[in-house]
Amino acid sequence: MWSKLRNRQLGGFRFNRQVQIDGRIVDFLCRDARLIVEVDGGQHDARHELDNLRTAELEAAGYKVVRFWNNDVLTNTEGVAFEVLKALQSLENRG
Repeated sequence: MWSKLRNRQLGGFRFNRQVQIDGRIVDFLCRDARLIVEVDGGQHDARHELDNLRTAELEAAGYKVVRFWNNDVLTNTEGVAFEVLKALQSLENRG
């Protein structure tokens, strides 16, 4: 995923990876759009409620969180990147 997000490759938006927000580490963050991209592995299946709480807390702090399964990122990177771009454009149009 990082290969698609780094160096403003996705719509010119700048992302950072492994960013700390309120004591939590998020996978990828576009500060300008306040978009967090999380990539979840199999362990998140058992942590669904904790992930939902974490997402709610981050969104209450003004961020938009989008989540993708690790398998989707690995097998359909272009499709996931397209969905991230759609989310960025949606946030940009709202702003």
